[in-house]
Amino acid sequence: MLSSAGRRAFSALARPTLQSATAAAPFARSSPAALRRLLSALAILEQRDGVLNAGSLSAVTAAQKLGGSVHAFVAGSNIKGVAEEAAKVDGLEKVIAVENGAYDKGLPENYAPLLVENIKKGGYTHVIAGHTAFGKNLMPRVAALLDSQQISDITAIEDEKTFVRPIYAGNAIATVESSDPIKIITIRGTAFAAAPVASNSAAVEDGVDPKAENPTEWVSEDLAKSDRPDLATAPKVVSGGRGLKSKEEFDKIMLPLADSLGAAVGASRAAVDSGYADNSLQVGQTGKVVAPQLYLAVGISGAIQHLAGMKDSKVIAAINKDGDAPIFQVADVGLVGDLFEKVPELTEKLNKA
Repeated sequence: MLSSAGRRAFSALARPTLQSATAAAPFARSSPAALRRLLSALAILEQRDGVLNAGSLSAVTAAQKLGGSVHAFVAGSNIKGVAEEAAKVDGLEKVIAVENGAYDKGLPENYAPLLVENIKKGGYTHVIAGHTAFGKNLMPRVAALLDSQQISDITAIEDEKTFVRPIYAGNAIATVESSDPIKIITIRGTAFAAAPVASNSAAVEDGVDPKAENPTEWVSEDLAKSDRPDLATAPKVVSGGRGLKSKEEFDKIMLPLADSLGAAVGASRAAVDSGYADNSLQVGQTGKVVAPQLYLAVGISGAIQHLAGMKDSKVIAAINKDGDAPIFQVADVGLVGDLFEKVPELTEKLNKA
């Protein structure tokens, strides 16, 4: 048996061990589900003239894959309706809205400080926006202000710190891991379906507005307007290339074909550079990335830069007089022939059908 002095000595030795075990217990008991509760994502939504850009709801879908809480952010003038519409998206817990016309055009010089203030206030671990002109303009500046490294154009989320993104025009896929406390991410919209506006009733909360001074002045914009479906989200796309030879032939051949299918019109970079089509219609690595149900390429040879923008389409059809054109290597359906004969014939049959 231990003496009284021995028992006191033994207790003194054992006490630190017991305290250490108690301190470590919360971490030892942590489960993946508990860790997910510590995650919080902010999805950045786009709006124009008080209308929500439905394509930006892909950011909500991506944020939901992280497993933590999901909030949305929108700023601009007359955005009450936009915020209320966004609040109906399933899975959103809160919509943060900042009413100020200074943010209408999404200029990064004042939008980035606005976003950073709201990120810090909300304590978010992930900030997600679309890899659009808006996102590519804004998010690098946000990342710099937060001293984080941006993760761009991701196509999949493996866990809260591991992401998949294409490199080398989609010829290689990189899996990257980030240890930054706040992860700044842009997503490829074609890889994440837009979250549907349903019957949710998320809270709408006023955000922090630092009213940062903006050294940039918005002068004007010249937008190409069309009654046809939006190229980035259309389920059907017909796209023309340099084989159409002129703008007159492009309009004469491609527009009736698009109308007969109810499709959006796209173009290769070669066609845009040659002046056949507006640059807002460009599909490819340096243009828009699309993934419609049907992609019909007319007079497009299939350069690797163009394939990077449409290879995820569900069905790819091609019409080209060169049977060895690279486009036929990725096409599900191909027709070798003179497009000036075959396309009007196809258009006529579609109209009759």
